[in-house]
Parts: sequence; C-alpha cells; structure tokens
Amino acid sequence: MKTSRVSFAAAIAAGTVLVLSAPAFAHVGVQPGEATKGGYATINFKVPNERDNASTTQLEVSFPIDQPLTSVMPQDIPGWTVSVEKSKLDKPLTVHGKQINEAVTKVTWSGGKIEPGKFQQFPVSVGKLPENADQMVFKAIQTYDNNEVVRWIEEAKEGAPEPQTPAPVLKLTAAKGDDHHDSGDKKADEAKASGKDDKAAGDHHDEAAKSSDTTARALGIAGIVIGLGGVAFGIASRRRAS
Repeated sequence: MKTSRVSFAAAIAAGTVLVLSAPAFAHVGVQPGEATKGGYATINFKVPNERDNASTTQLEVSFPIDQPLTSVMPQDIPGWTVSVEKSKLDKPLTVHGKQINEAVTKVTWSGGKIEPGKFQQFPVSVGKLPENADQMVFKAIQTYDNNEVVRWIEEAKEGAPEPQTPAPVLKLTAAKGDDHHDSGDKKADEAKASGKDDKAAGDHHDEAAKSSDTTARALGIAGIVIGLGGVAFGIASRRRAS
C-alpha cells in the first residue's frame, strides 16, 4: 500500500514537471541559434502551434532598428503571403559604396495555417550581421484563428528564470578567419617540409646510383683483366705443350 502511494506521488510529480516545462519546448524560436558576426546567414523562425482547438494564421517578426540589416529576403512559402516593412534610418549605412537610408523592421507572414500538433518554419536570408554585438533579439507575435494573440517579446536576463514568452534570440559569434589562416600557414609549412624531404631523398637516391655505377665499372674492369690473364695463360700453356 505504501509502495502504491509512493508510485502515485512520483507519477503526479513527474506529470507536474512535464506540464510546467511544456511551454519551454513550444517557443517561437530562431534556427540555427547562432551565426557569424559581420556575415550573411539564412535563419528560420520556427513556429509551433500550442493550441489544441485553434490554428496559427499569422506571424509578425520585428527586426531591431538599432541593429539595421542591409539585406532581408524572406523565402516564399506555399499558402502564405509575406509582407516586408521598412523604416528610415537615423544614421544612413554605407555598403559596397552605396548609401542605405532605410532598413527592414518587420516581416509578416499571413494567409496560411499551422494546425494543432504541427509547426512551420519561415526562412529568411539576412545580412550584414552586426560585428559589435553578441546577439540579436527578434520580437514575434503569433496570431490564432480564434483571435488569440501570443506576444513572444520578453527578453531573457542573465541570472533570472526564463520568461514565459521569450523572444527569439540569434547568438552572434566571432569569425574564424584566424583559424583558417593558421591552417593555411601550417599547410604551407608542411608542404615546404615535404619538399625538403623529397629533395633529400632525391639526393640520397642520386648518391646511391653513382655509387652503384662506380662499383659496376670496377667489377667490369676487373673482369676484363681476369679475362686477359686467362687468355695469356692459355697461350703460354699451348706453347709449353708444343
């Protein structure tokens, strides 16, 4: 009886943990979770449907105005209509010698449907990513066909519990150009070392060939001398016999 009570209590505790942690697996998020600073990337806004009796019919994603991107190109998704909004920049950007006075601040997908128990990814090509920041926060608004709206706009704070409706975050990492450079230098050094080894092996081969040739010549001369001696000995023997 005691064992049954313990098992029942454990089951309730486990169920409670699952219920409380379920929202953590159903966030509107960005994938992959990181990209290279100063580069270009294709990111996906992953939208799961959290409701059992309603479908998601719209997603709005706001791009940080203080981290303007010169290029934002959403990919077409069958059944969905996409609209891109731009805003004037307080400080124009210069990219490839061209001055940019506005940047994308919002992308909205609508007209489609994410049914209960399913999810949808919304791909976007973005760049040039900031070089002086460690992350970008994209605040998103998810709308259901029953007019319910979920605002994924809360920013996580270091040391604090995760918000109930966190905003999608893209981590920015340093470029690995130095690693590639080191790798190139290493390969060059290995190539030089290999060249030296090949040259040494060639010199050793040439010396061995010269030594072999000298030995062959010496043996040849010795053979001739021995042959001449044999001939002379034969002639002398015939004369004595006569």
